Amino acid sequence: MQNRSAEERRTRTQEMVANWLAERQQMLVLYCKLAGIESFDPDRPEKQLLRDFCQLLVDYVAFGHFEVYDRITAGDERRGEVIRVAREAYPKIARVTEEVVAFNDKYDLSDHQQPLGALNDDLSRLGEALASRIELEDRLVKALMR
Repeated sequence: MQNRSAEERRTRTQEMVANWLAERQQMLVLYCKLAGIESFDPDRPEKQLLRDFCQLLVDYVAFGHFEVYDRITAGDERRGEVIRVAREAYPKIARVTEEVVAFNDKYDLSDHQQPLGALNDDLSRLGEALASRIELEDRLVKALMR
């Protein structure tokens, strides 16, 4: 019975990680599409791409927080290595989350019109922050998948 319980936990962990990485991949694809646009016009199709990106970005960050980190901090994770990596990474990941929220608040075009003149610079800064977050997440994924 104990082996079955451990096996079920491992399966849930694998599914959680697979969903998290799939959402991250989708977010990165939209990020690359946005970063490849040279000039933005709020009346062109890029506006919808930006809106879609903001939604996926927030979903991805929320998944990491509510599905992964909450599970670990709630005590559902027993492996010491996972807990150690999460404790080490979480403060840095939380700072990136703040940057993501600020970006979304600025550019989520569903509720306001935002001038897009600074978007390329903001995307560049966001990309750097996401790269650092992804490095930390990959360390956590590695620990989770052991």
